[in-house]
Amino acid sequence: MPVRPFRLGRSRTGLGIFATRPIKKRVRLAEYKGPLLDVKTAEKAENRGNRYLFEVNSKWTIDGKSRRNIARYFNHSCNPNADSTIRGKRVFVYTLRAIKPGEEITYNYGSDYLKNVIGKSNCQCSRCRKRRAKRAAELRVARKRKAARAARTGSKR
Repeated sequence: MPVRPFRLGRSRTGLGIFATRPIKKRVRLAEYKGPLLDVKTAEKAENRGNRYLFEVNSKWTIDGKSRRNIARYFNHSCNPNADSTIRGKRVFVYTLRAIKPGEEITYNYGSDYLKNVIGKSNCQCSRCRKRRAKRAAELRVARKRKAARAARTGSKR
């Protein structure tokens, strides 16, 4: 069996997958594995706190909570370098572009997961962190301008 081009390691959000050598575009990295659950069973698992459910279609969901499922460690990013592809009742993770050694491999979990589980304001991907930092800097500048304006009008009285 060939050695994987990635490793499991510490990331900003817990555990994540990191490239150990250059990986080309459109390379299949892993399969999201686990038992298939019907809709009712998947809803029960979700209500019990299972966060590793991958909805394949309207009838089936893969329960990827097993630690042997390496694909469960690919983290979410709003600016991903990989993508998940559904083929029948199986899910595979492919690269979208060339990946450099040391780079975390991520894919977009979708808007439902982002909205309901992660929370839009809690996303820790680099794109969202930069967006929040830019917004915070803009708010600081606006507050300084407002304070300076208030100080000028207050001193003229």
